[in-house]
Amino acid sequence: MRKSCILMHISSLPSRYGIGKLGRQAFAFVDFLKEAGVKCWQILPLSPTSYGDSPYQSFSVNAGNPYFIDFDVLEGDGLLEAEDLEGICWESEKDRVDYALIYENCFKVLRKAYGRFRASKFPAYRKFCSANSTWLEEYALFMALKDQNGGAPWYEWEKEISMHRPKAVAAAKKELKNEIGFYKFLQFQFSRQWGELKKYAGRNGIEIVGDIPIYCALDSVEAWSDHRLFWFDRKRRPVCVAGCPPDDFSPTGQLWGNPLYDWDYHKKTGYKWWIGRIAKACELYDIVRIDHFRGFESYYTIPYGSADATVGEWKKGPNSELFRIAEEKLGRLNIIAEDLGFLTEEVHQMLAECGYPGMKVLQFGFSDGENEYLPHNFTTTNCFAYTGTHDNETLVGWVESLDKKSLKFAKNYLCVKKKRDIPAAMIRAAWGSVAQVACAQMQDFLESPSEGRMNTPSTLGGNWQFRTKESDFTPELAKQIRKLNRLYNR
Repeated sequence: MRKSCILMHISSLPSRYGIGKLGRQAFAFVDFLKEAGVKCWQILPLSPTSYGDSPYQSFSVNAGNPYFIDFDVLEGDGLLEAEDLEGICWESEKDRVDYALIYENCFKVLRKAYGRFRASKFPAYRKFCSANSTWLEEYALFMALKDQNGGAPWYEWEKEISMHRPKAVAAAKKELKNEIGFYKFLQFQFSRQWGELKKYAGRNGIEIVGDIPIYCALDSVEAWSDHRLFWFDRKRRPVCVAGCPPDDFSPTGQLWGNPLYDWDYHKKTGYKWWIGRIAKACELYDIVRIDHFRGFESYYTIPYGSADATVGEWKKGPNSELFRIAEEKLGRLNIIAEDLGFLTEEVHQMLAECGYPGMKVLQFGFSDGENEYLPHNFTTTNCFAYTGTHDNETLVGWVESLDKKSLKFAKNYLCVKKKRDIPAAMIRAAWGSVAQVACAQMQDFLESPSEGRMNTPSTLGGNWQFRTKESDFTPELAKQIRKLNRLYNR
């Protein structure tokens, strides 16, 4: 079945609280998608963001972002009152998320809600804590310890607790009992609200496409609580970290800094941790996009402490074995493989063995007629065609950045005479392709300029800030998108 998809993160939803929430406006966006005939809503990782505000660098791979908890829902539950929200400044610009303001104010409000919370009045709370105990207990303790240590990363804490010594952990659990309860409360509320939104989307025929990063952050509960998962030395420091080697676009490569996995350990355990992670993602989402999928075949290693990614080497990963075993345990997985970047014959072989749809990004295609990202060169329907991803320019911004040769080629290929007509023609090209699913960012339907770009890779600051307003989602736009879907049988 041919489908269409719109990519927009929860943070970009309209909101009077400076960042998108899981309340009324999220449900309204589902209504908009249904009216537009769009069958898939793709979001970015739902995890709590850390330094740099990136959803791909999180304190936990399992937890949900407290910023998305809707205050109006809490007020309806009797946990907040109107005066709790009065006089708070949530934004410095109407169309940008100001994470400093959100961080400063969001938790103050949520602590007021926690102060009124009584577990006895919410029977589902204890059930939630029990069902999620394998990750929730350690996560809540980790966050409580971060607060106690002024937000410092775990590897800067006092030695006994930073090394996760049992006696120190037991003492911290006792000392920080109330703070641990606060972070459990946040995850309970997030889970309740996300669950309601996902059910509503499902009832309206909308599939949620979720995104999970391949790597954990160094400052994460996973890296702190179970060093065996990672390639650490005896002092629990990374031996090497993740990144990408130098190429034409980045002469010094990309230094991500994430700890790398000890794949020998994972193999010995039957990939238990990874299977649990995939199972959790499959509960949260209908379709799971795995970022940097090529890293399962082989991954680039950079010595810890390096200034850039110029010195490094490739090492072999678990390949398709991980997913074969996962499917033996969980059944057939509905996964999208983010197969962009440097791809070898071995990576193509892994993708073929897994059978998951890959990605085609049209913005990468306008060099010449042989480019694999141009729709006429798609060799399979088993793919998702994107006009651009969260790491790309908006289409309007992309057009402005084209050199004369690429601009001329784009006009000829898309059969348009004017530069301003290219973005709409790009969307039509994706929708008209043989790809199983065609996807565009919401920014591209809104004709957002480059200021609407979600993320510029390898930069810190100024990212993940794009926001929409309620007036963006008009009946006219929904009708326009629906017409496109009908035209191309999506």
